[in-house]
Amino acid sequence: MKRIMGIDYGDARTGIALSDLLCSIVGSTTVIPSRNQEKAIADIVRIAKENDVAEIVVGLPRNMDGTEGPRAELCRAFGTLLGEATGLPIRMWDERRTTVEAHNILSEHNYHGQKRKNTVDAVAASLILEGYLAFRGR
Repeated sequence: MKRIMGIDYGDARTGIALSDLLCSIVGSTTVIPSRNQEKAIADIVRIAKENDVAEIVVGLPRNMDGTEGPRAELCRAFGTLLGEATGLPIRMWDERRTTVEAHNILSEHNYHGQKRKNTVDAVAASLILEGYLAFRGR
């Protein structure tokens, strides 16, 4: 069995979530630095190989009216590079409100300051992956 990886791509940090082997729930999360895009892609390729990933879901930041702005273009370009580097199918997934929801979840659990900063991207990646897994399950 193979896993699905969810990615919340950011300028400074990128959150990564991995499904369980049944591809039904999020199994683990991590955060990697992404200021150096080539290094971030190399890290993702390594994590994908180590975890037997078959598919990658990249969060696509859309505006609330459904339009796409400059950030969405960056994420699409990142997804294209990631597909070329991994040889895996890349799915773009609407990530509207995932970061807001991630901050709300962390606030409810008293994560503040540096602790929150280091965790929010992983939580956002897990929300992206959860949404995609729920969609696949329908």
